[in-house]
Amino acid sequence: MQSIKTVLNRFDPVKDKYVSREFQTFGLRLSEELDDYKHRSLYMKLAKTVHRSILERALSFAVDSNAKNKGALFMWKLKEIKTIVEKSPDKKSGNV
Repeated sequence: MQSIKTVLNRFDPVKDKYVSREFQTFGLRLSEELDDYKHRSLYMKLAKTVHRSILERALSFAVDSNAKNKGALFMWKLKEIKTIVEKSPDKKSGNV
């Protein structure tokens, strides 16, 4: 999780004028790293509802690949990680 200091340092009032929450910043970061700015609202929703560790693992998997459509790969990996976490006895932490 990012500290408030790093979020404020990366905040650009001209570019990010409608971003007021940390999960919105993380959702925008997801869309930028996946080169999928068209679906930024989807990534904001995921950042708000899904545990951060799960999103980070799916993001690192998608960014490290050579796929053309990293957004689709991210969503596939996210679904796979969620099913593994739901089956595991330790659901709270999200550790697999």
